[in-house]
Amino acid sequence: MEEVAMLWMLTLVMLVGSCLAGSLPLVMSLSEDKLQLVSVLGAGLLVGTALAVIIPEGIRALFTGEITNGKELHGDLHSLIGISLVLGFVFMLLIDQCSARKSDGRQKSVTATLGLVVHAAVDGVALGAAATTSQADVEVIAPAAFGLVSFLLHEGVDKKRISRHLLIFSLAAPCLALEGKETLSSVNATGLAMLFSAGTFLYVATVHVLPELMTRSSNYSHVPSGEGTTLSTTGLKVKEILFLVIGSFLPALITTGHHH
Repeated sequence: MEEVAMLWMLTLVMLVGSCLAGSLPLVMSLSEDKLQLVSVLGAGLLVGTALAVIIPEGIRALFTGEITNGKELHGDLHSLIGISLVLGFVFMLLIDQCSARKSDGRQKSVTATLGLVVHAAVDGVALGAAATTSQADVEVIAPAAFGLVSFLLHEGVDKKRISRHLLIFSLAAPCLALEGKETLSSVNATGLAMLFSAGTFLYVATVHVLPELMTRSSNYSHVPSGEGTTLSTTGLKVKEILFLVIGSFLPALITTGHHH
């Protein structure tokens, strides 16, 4: 009974936390330059969450399950780690390409949301399964919500539609957390699911968000040439790079010393 009560409390925290974090960029009045910086910070949060939180947590869950079961499967686990990550990445690649053939301007926002909803859903299932194994990881949801909303704002998506995207993302983890208690009782399955979601996360962050931000940034950066024409520079400005680096390290700093 205590486990169920704890699970309900954690799902409520996830729902409220993701809604609040995702609402921050919506309620702030931002100029074009400040929105670019917030979007870059959000992109850094996505990358940092995948690399510094989800992947290590998934690997830890795999090896914890191995120790619990008393089996020596190091070789198999190492290959499963890579396969799970690649499957998540390829899954989002295929979804992205299919949606690109059927839509135009809305495709990027849909792909970004879908990728993060997949992650939130897997995180929720993992949370439900982790209710008895102390592996719940609630901290990653808020940075992901912030990153998603800032990117959608940067893409010029209508605020009402962003709110709907945020609601879908926020509900995915809590709803599936309860299902996960019955579905993924195996620690190994939890670890594999988290690694799969990390693959989807990396696709959204590196293939969608970062290239789009770099392209948008270069549109505002022009360097005069000797012939009187202007040459467009590619990449991010120094301040934007700094925000990207800070965002990338924040998830690791938030979870430092936090043991499940």
